[in-house]
Amino acid sequence: MSVAPAEVVERAVTVARSHPELVATLLVVTVVLVGGGFLLHRLTRPSGVRFASLLADREEVVVLTHPNPDPDAMAAAMGVVSLAEQVDTAATIRFPGQIRHQENRTFRNVLDVTLKRIERAADLDTSAVILVDHSHPRGFIGSEEVRPLAVVDHHPSDGRGEAFTDVRSEYGACASVIAEYFQDLNATPVAPDDRESEIDASYVVPSEVATGLFFGVLTDTNRLTSGTVSADLDASAYLSPGVDESLLDRIANPQVSAEVLEVKATAIEEREVSGAFAISDVGTVSNVDAIPQAVDELIRLEGITAAIVCGIRNGTLYLSGRSRDDRVHMGRAIKAALDDVPDASGGGHARMGGGQVPIDDGDFVWPARRATLTDRLRRALEGDV
Repeated sequence: MSVAPAEVVERAVTVARSHPELVATLLVVTVVLVGGGFLLHRLTRPSGVRFASLLADREEVVVLTHPNPDPDAMAAAMGVVSLAEQVDTAATIRFPGQIRHQENRTFRNVLDVTLKRIERAADLDTSAVILVDHSHPRGFIGSEEVRPLAVVDHHPSDGRGEAFTDVRSEYGACASVIAEYFQDLNATPVAPDDRESEIDASYVVPSEVATGLFFGVLTDTNRLTSGTVSADLDASAYLSPGVDESLLDRIANPQVSAEVLEVKATAIEEREVSGAFAISDVGTVSNVDAIPQAVDELIRLEGITAAIVCGIRNGTLYLSGRSRDDRVHMGRAIKAALDDVPDASGGGHARMGGGQVPIDDGDFVWPARRATLTDRLRRALEGDV
Protein backbone atom coordinates (compact mmCIF):
# COMPACT_ATOMS: atom_id res chain seq x y z
CA MET A 1 0.00 0.00 0.00
CA SER A 2 1.42 3.35 -1.03
CA VAL A 3 1.83 6.20 1.44
CA ALA A 4 1.17 9.81 0.46
CA PRO A 5 4.11 12.21 0.76
CA ALA A 6 2.14 14.38 3.16
CA GLU A 7 1.60 11.41 5.45
CA VAL A 8 5.36 10.59 5.39
CA VAL A 9 6.20 14.15 6.42
CA GLU A 10 3.58 14.08 9.18
CA ARG A 11 4.99 10.83 10.59
CA ALA A 12 8.53 12.22 10.48
CA VAL A 13 7.47 15.33 12.39
CA THR A 14 5.74 13.19 14.99
CA VAL A 15 8.86 11.04 15.49
CA ALA A 16 11.05 14.15 15.73
CA ARG A 17 8.82 15.65 18.42
CA SER A 18 8.73 12.38 20.35
CA HIS A 19 12.50 11.71 20.12
CA PRO A 20 14.43 15.01 19.94
CA GLU A 21 17.63 13.32 21.08
CA LEU A 22 17.50 11.02 18.03
CA VAL A 23 17.18 14.02 15.71
CA ALA A 24 20.13 15.74 17.39
CA THR A 25 22.25 12.60 16.99
CA LEU A 26 21.35 12.29 13.32
CA LEU A 27 22.28 15.94 12.75
CA VAL A 28 25.67 15.48 14.44
CA VAL A 29 26.38 12.33 12.43
CA THR A 30 25.45 14.14 9.21
CA VAL A 31 27.72 17.09 10.00
CA VAL A 32 30.62 14.77 10.89
CA LEU A 33 30.20 12.74 7.71
CA VAL A 34 29.97 15.78 5.46
CA GLY A 35 32.78 17.65 7.20
CA GLY A 36 34.97 14.56 7.41
CA GLY A 37 34.42 13.82 3.75
CA PHE A 38 35.39 17.37 2.81
CA LEU A 39 38.51 17.24 4.98
CA LEU A 40 39.46 13.82 3.63
CA HIS A 41 39.07 15.11 0.09
CA ARG A 42 41.35 18.07 0.79
CA LEU A 43 44.00 15.98 2.55
CA THR A 44 44.09 13.26 -0.10
CA ARG A 45 44.53 15.63 -3.03
CA PRO A 46 47.96 15.32 -4.69
CA SER A 47 50.62 17.59 -3.20
CA GLY A 48 50.89 19.64 -6.38
CA VAL A 49 47.16 20.36 -6.37
CA ARG A 50 47.25 21.42 -2.71
CA PHE A 51 50.34 23.58 -3.33
CA ALA A 52 48.76 25.31 -6.33
CA SER A 53 45.62 25.94 -4.27
CA LEU A 54 47.77 27.49 -1.54
CA LEU A 55 49.39 29.81 -4.08
CA ALA A 56 46.04 30.74 -5.57
CA ASP A 57 44.81 31.89 -2.16
CA ARG A 58 47.54 34.55 -1.97
CA GLU A 59 47.89 37.76 -3.95
CA GLU A 60 51.68 37.71 -3.58
CA VAL A 61 54.39 35.33 -2.37
CA VAL A 62 58.15 35.47 -1.90
CA VAL A 63 60.16 32.39 -2.83
CA LEU A 64 63.25 32.27 -0.62
CA THR A 65 66.33 30.17 -1.38
CA HIS A 66 69.18 29.27 0.94
CA PRO A 67 72.35 31.41 0.93
CA ASN A 68 74.39 31.23 -2.28
CA PRO A 69 71.73 29.29 -4.25
CA ASP A 70 72.81 26.48 -6.55
CA PRO A 71 71.00 25.28 -9.71
CA ASP A 72 68.67 23.00 -7.75
CA ALA A 73 67.54 25.84 -5.47
CA MET A 74 67.16 28.32 -8.33
CA ALA A 75 65.32 25.79 -10.47
CA ALA A 76 62.90 24.95 -7.66
CA ALA A 77 62.27 28.66 -7.15
CA MET A 78 61.67 29.12 -10.90
CA GLY A 79 59.10 26.32 -10.80
CA VAL A 80 57.23 27.85 -7.87
CA VAL A 81 57.16 31.26 -9.57
CA SER A 82 55.81 29.68 -12.76
CA LEU A 83 53.04 27.88 -10.85
CA ALA A 84 52.20 31.08 -8.97
CA GLU A 85 51.90 33.09 -12.15
CA GLN A 86 49.60 30.45 -13.67
CA VAL A 87 47.17 30.89 -10.76
CA ASP A 88 47.41 34.71 -10.99
CA THR A 89 49.63 35.17 -7.94
CA ALA A 90 52.56 37.58 -8.04
CA ALA A 91 55.86 35.96 -7.05
CA THR A 92 59.47 37.07 -6.59
CA ILE A 93 62.63 35.13 -5.74
CA ARG A 94 64.86 36.31 -2.90
CA PHE A 95 68.25 35.00 -1.79
CA PRO A 96 70.83 35.89 0.85
CA GLY A 97 74.56 35.64 0.20
CA GLN A 98 76.16 35.71 -3.22
CA ILE A 99 76.18 33.70 -6.45
CA ARG A 100 79.83 33.00 -7.27
CA HIS A 101 80.15 29.46 -8.56
CA GLN A 102 80.60 29.75 -12.35
CA GLU A 103 77.92 27.10 -12.93
CA ASN A 104 75.48 28.97 -10.70
CA ARG A 105 76.18 32.31 -12.38
CA THR A 106 75.83 30.73 -15.80
CA PHE A 107 72.54 29.09 -14.82
CA ARG A 108 71.17 32.43 -13.65
CA ASN A 109 72.31 34.34 -16.73
CA VAL A 110 71.45 31.82 -19.44
CA LEU A 111 67.95 31.15 -18.10
CA ASP A 112 67.49 34.83 -17.19
CA VAL A 113 66.42 34.03 -13.64
CA THR A 114 65.34 37.16 -11.75
CA LEU A 115 66.58 36.97 -8.16
CA LYS A 116 66.84 39.80 -5.63
CA ARG A 117 69.27 39.77 -2.73
CA ILE A 118 67.98 40.03 0.80
CA GLU A 119 70.01 41.40 3.71
CA ARG A 120 67.33 41.65 6.39
CA ALA A 121 63.85 40.29 7.03
CA ALA A 122 62.39 43.75 6.41
CA ASP A 123 63.38 43.36 2.75
CA LEU A 124 60.73 40.70 2.24
CA ASP A 125 57.87 41.98 0.10
CA THR A 126 55.24 39.95 1.93
CA SER A 127 54.85 37.66 4.94
CA ALA A 128 53.80 34.83 2.61
CA VAL A 129 57.25 33.25 2.31
CA ILE A 130 57.90 29.92 0.62
CA LEU A 131 61.20 28.17 1.33
CA VAL A 132 62.67 25.93 -1.36
CA ASP A 133 65.65 23.58 -0.99
CA HIS A 134 65.96 24.41 2.73
CA SER A 135 63.59 24.47 5.68
CA HIS A 136 64.94 27.10 8.09
CA PRO A 137 65.40 30.73 6.97
CA ARG A 138 69.03 31.78 7.39
CA GLY A 139 71.73 34.04 6.08
CA PHE A 140 70.15 37.46 6.72
CA ILE A 141 69.36 39.73 9.65
CA GLY A 142 66.12 38.73 11.36
CA SER A 143 65.89 35.38 9.58
CA GLU A 144 64.96 33.67 12.85
CA GLU A 145 61.79 35.79 13.00
CA VAL A 146 60.49 34.64 9.60
CA ARG A 147 57.64 32.14 9.79
CA PRO A 148 57.43 30.50 6.35
CA LEU A 149 54.04 29.86 4.85
CA ALA A 150 55.35 26.76 3.07
CA VAL A 151 58.47 24.59 3.01
CA VAL A 152 59.48 22.43 0.04
CA ASP A 153 62.77 20.62 0.55
CA HIS A 154 64.70 17.39 0.09
CA HIS A 155 67.20 17.77 2.93
CA PRO A 156 66.60 15.94 6.23
CA SER A 157 65.14 18.53 8.61
CA ASP A 158 62.44 19.30 11.15
CA GLY A 159 61.57 22.68 9.60
CA ARG A 160 57.91 23.28 8.86
CA GLY A 161 55.70 25.74 7.04
CA GLU A 162 52.65 27.19 8.76
CA ALA A 163 50.30 26.03 5.98
CA PHE A 164 52.24 23.52 3.88
CA THR A 165 55.25 21.28 4.47
CA ASP A 166 56.73 18.82 1.97
CA VAL A 167 60.16 17.52 2.94
CA ARG A 168 61.21 14.45 0.94
CA SER A 169 64.67 13.53 2.19
CA GLU A 170 64.76 10.42 0.02
CA TYR A 171 64.66 12.52 -3.18
CA GLY A 172 67.93 13.46 -4.81
CA ALA A 173 66.84 16.99 -5.75
CA CYS A 174 64.26 19.58 -4.75
CA ALA A 175 63.68 20.13 -8.46
CA SER A 176 62.24 16.60 -8.61
CA VAL A 177 59.61 17.57 -6.03
CA ILE A 178 58.58 20.67 -7.99
CA ALA A 179 58.48 18.68 -11.24
CA GLU A 180 56.13 16.25 -9.52
CA TYR A 181 53.85 19.16 -8.59
CA PHE A 182 53.54 19.99 -12.27
CA GLN A 183 52.78 16.35 -12.99
CA ASP A 184 50.06 16.36 -10.31
CA LEU A 185 48.45 19.24 -12.20
CA ASN A 186 48.75 17.45 -15.57
CA ALA A 187 50.93 20.29 -16.81
CA THR A 188 52.36 19.97 -20.31
CA PRO A 189 56.10 20.67 -20.83
CA VAL A 190 56.44 23.19 -23.65
CA ALA A 191 58.94 22.25 -26.36
CA PRO A 192 61.61 24.91 -27.09
CA ASP A 193 60.13 25.72 -30.51
CA ASP A 194 56.51 25.88 -29.35
CA ARG A 195 54.54 28.76 -27.89
CA GLU A 196 52.93 28.44 -24.48
CA SER A 197 49.78 30.19 -25.73
CA GLU A 198 49.26 27.46 -28.31
CA ILE A 199 49.32 24.62 -25.78
CA ASP A 200 45.88 23.23 -24.96
CA ALA A 201 46.37 22.63 -21.25
CA SER A 202 45.33 24.22 -17.95
CA TYR A 203 48.95 24.23 -16.78
CA VAL A 204 52.25 24.18 -18.66
CA VAL A 205 55.94 23.88 -17.84
CA PRO A 206 57.64 26.64 -19.86
CA SER A 207 60.74 25.46 -21.71
CA GLU A 208 63.12 27.57 -19.59
CA VAL A 209 61.56 26.17 -16.42
CA ALA A 210 61.73 22.59 -17.72
CA THR A 211 65.39 23.12 -18.66
CA GLY A 212 66.18 24.59 -15.24
CA LEU A 213 64.41 21.82 -13.32
CA PHE A 214 66.06 19.17 -15.48
CA PHE A 215 69.51 20.61 -14.79
CA GLY A 216 68.66 21.00 -11.10
CA VAL A 217 68.01 17.27 -10.92
CA LEU A 218 71.25 16.53 -12.77
CA THR A 219 73.44 18.68 -10.52
CA ASP A 220 72.13 17.41 -7.19
CA THR A 221 72.36 13.76 -8.27
CA ASN A 222 75.75 14.05 -10.00
CA ARG A 223 74.18 13.48 -13.41
CA LEU A 224 71.75 10.86 -12.03
CA THR A 225 74.57 8.71 -10.68
CA SER A 226 74.46 9.48 -6.93
CA GLY A 227 71.65 9.56 -4.39
CA THR A 228 69.08 8.99 -7.12
CA VAL A 229 65.64 7.45 -6.57
CA SER A 230 62.96 6.58 -9.10
CA ALA A 231 61.26 9.96 -8.55
CA ASP A 232 64.36 11.74 -9.89
CA LEU A 233 64.38 9.55 -12.98
CA ASP A 234 60.64 10.07 -13.47
CA ALA A 235 61.07 13.84 -13.15
CA SER A 236 63.84 13.85 -15.74
CA ALA A 237 61.77 11.82 -18.19
CA TYR A 238 58.71 14.01 -17.63
CA LEU A 239 60.65 17.26 -18.19
CA SER A 240 62.70 16.12 -21.16
CA PRO A 241 60.20 17.15 -23.92
CA GLY A 242 60.52 20.75 -22.73
CA VAL A 243 64.31 20.85 -22.33
CA ASP A 244 66.16 23.28 -24.58
CA GLU A 245 69.35 21.37 -25.40
CA SER A 246 71.17 24.49 -26.55
CA LEU A 247 70.56 26.26 -23.23
CA LEU A 248 71.34 23.09 -21.32
CA ASP A 249 74.73 22.78 -23.02
CA ARG A 250 75.61 26.39 -22.19
CA ILE A 251 74.71 25.87 -18.53
CA ALA A 252 76.46 22.52 -18.17
CA ASN A 253 79.74 23.66 -19.71
CA PRO A 254 80.63 27.07 -18.25
CA GLN A 255 84.11 28.51 -18.29
CA VAL A 256 86.18 27.81 -15.17
CA SER A 257 88.25 30.46 -13.41
CA ALA A 258 91.97 30.01 -12.81
CA GLU A 259 91.41 30.07 -9.03
CA VAL A 260 89.02 27.14 -9.14
CA LEU A 261 91.54 25.09 -11.08
CA GLU A 262 94.28 26.08 -8.62
CA VAL A 263 92.14 25.10 -5.62
CA LYS A 264 91.40 21.74 -7.24
CA ALA A 265 95.11 21.19 -7.79
CA THR A 266 95.89 22.16 -4.18
CA ALA A 267 93.26 19.77 -2.84
CA ILE A 268 94.84 16.90 -4.73
CA GLU A 269 98.41 17.88 -3.84
CA GLU A 270 97.73 18.49 -0.12
CA ARG A 271 95.50 15.46 0.46
CA GLU A 272 96.10 13.30 3.51
CA VAL A 273 94.98 9.76 2.81
CA SER A 274 94.06 7.14 5.39
CA GLY A 275 92.95 3.93 3.78
CA ALA A 276 90.23 4.91 1.30
CA PHE A 277 89.51 8.29 2.94
CA ALA A 278 91.09 11.62 1.99
CA ILE A 279 91.09 14.98 3.78
CA SER A 280 92.62 18.11 2.26
CA ASP A 281 93.12 21.69 3.46
CA VAL A 282 93.29 24.21 0.60
CA GLY A 283 94.00 27.21 2.82
CA THR A 284 92.51 30.65 2.19
CA VAL A 285 90.23 31.07 -0.83
CA SER A 286 88.36 34.05 -2.26
CA ASN A 287 85.68 31.87 -3.84
CA VAL A 288 84.00 29.50 -1.39
CA ASP A 289 82.35 27.61 -4.24
CA ALA A 290 85.78 26.34 -5.26
CA ILE A 291 85.78 24.05 -2.19
CA PRO A 292 82.91 21.73 -3.22
CA GLN A 293 84.30 21.69 -6.75
CA ALA A 294 87.67 20.62 -5.36
CA VAL A 295 86.17 17.75 -3.37
CA ASP A 296 84.32 16.63 -6.50
CA GLU A 297 87.73 16.15 -8.11
CA LEU A 298 89.29 14.52 -5.05
CA ILE A 299 86.60 11.85 -4.79
CA ARG A 300 87.36 10.82 -8.37
CA LEU A 301 90.90 9.70 -7.52
CA GLU A 302 91.46 5.98 -7.76
CA GLY A 303 91.21 4.29 -4.36
CA ILE A 304 89.39 7.19 -2.68
CA THR A 305 85.82 6.43 -1.59
CA ALA A 306 85.19 9.37 0.77
CA ALA A 307 86.78 12.82 0.81
CA ILE A 308 86.54 16.13 2.66
CA VAL A 309 88.05 19.46 1.58
CA CYS A 310 88.24 22.49 3.86
CA GLY A 311 89.20 26.10 3.22
CA ILE A 312 88.98 29.52 4.85
CA ARG A 313 87.26 32.71 3.80
CA ASN A 314 86.48 35.79 5.92
CA GLY A 315 86.97 34.14 9.30
CA THR A 316 85.01 31.00 8.53
CA LEU A 317 86.28 27.51 7.83
CA TYR A 318 84.16 25.79 5.17
CA LEU A 319 84.02 22.02 4.75
CA SER A 320 82.62 20.04 1.86
CA GLY A 321 82.49 16.25 1.69
CA ARG A 322 81.60 13.53 -0.80
CA SER A 323 81.12 9.80 -0.32
CA ARG A 324 80.69 6.89 -2.66
CA ASP A 325 81.25 4.47 0.19
CA ASP A 326 78.19 2.75 1.66
CA ARG A 327 79.93 2.71 5.04
CA VAL A 328 80.12 6.52 5.18
CA HIS A 329 77.09 8.78 5.51
CA MET A 330 78.87 12.05 4.74
CA GLY A 331 76.29 14.38 6.25
CA ARG A 332 76.25 12.53 9.56
CA ALA A 333 80.03 12.19 9.58
CA ILE A 334 80.64 15.94 9.26
CA LYS A 335 77.90 16.74 11.77
CA ALA A 336 79.43 14.32 14.30
CA ALA A 337 82.92 15.73 13.80
CA LEU A 338 81.72 19.29 14.46
CA ASP A 339 79.35 18.56 17.35
CA ASP A 340 81.75 19.82 20.04
CA VAL A 341 83.10 22.80 18.08
CA PRO A 342 81.56 26.11 19.31
CA ASP A 343 79.03 27.66 16.89
CA ALA A 344 79.89 25.13 14.17
CA SER A 345 77.24 23.56 11.95
CA GLY A 346 77.29 20.57 9.65
CA GLY A 347 75.12 17.96 7.97
CA GLY A 348 73.80 16.76 4.63
CA HIS A 349 72.97 13.60 2.74
CA ALA A 350 74.65 10.20 2.61
CA ARG A 351 76.66 11.10 -0.50
CA MET A 352 77.14 14.82 0.08
CA GLY A 353 77.68 16.97 3.16
CA GLY A 354 79.13 20.24 4.36
CA GLY A 355 79.85 22.38 7.38
CA GLN A 356 81.03 25.75 8.66
CA VAL A 357 83.22 26.69 11.60
CA PRO A 358 83.76 30.28 12.82
CA ILE A 359 87.47 30.68 13.53
CA ASP A 360 87.88 34.36 14.34
CA ASP A 361 87.26 34.04 18.07
CA GLY A 362 89.11 32.52 20.99
CA ASP A 363 87.08 29.32 21.09
CA PHE A 364 88.49 27.84 17.90
CA VAL A 365 91.86 28.94 16.62
CA TRP A 366 93.00 27.76 13.20
CA PRO A 367 95.51 26.34 12.43
CA ALA A 368 96.39 25.60 16.05
CA ARG A 369 93.57 23.05 16.27
CA ARG A 370 93.84 21.89 12.68
CA ALA A 371 95.28 18.54 13.73
CA THR A 372 92.45 18.03 16.23
CA LEU A 373 89.72 18.71 13.68
CA THR A 374 91.44 16.62 11.00
CA ASP A 375 91.62 13.74 13.45
CA ARG A 376 87.94 14.09 14.33
CA LEU A 377 86.98 14.18 10.66
CA ARG A 378 89.01 11.05 9.96
CA ARG A 379 87.52 9.24 12.95
CA ALA A 380 84.02 10.32 11.86
CA LEU A 381 84.60 8.85 8.40
CA GLU A 382 85.72 5.65 10.07
CA GLY A 383 82.62 5.62 12.30
CA ASP A 384 84.46 6.22 15.57
CA VAL A 385 82.79 9.57 16.41
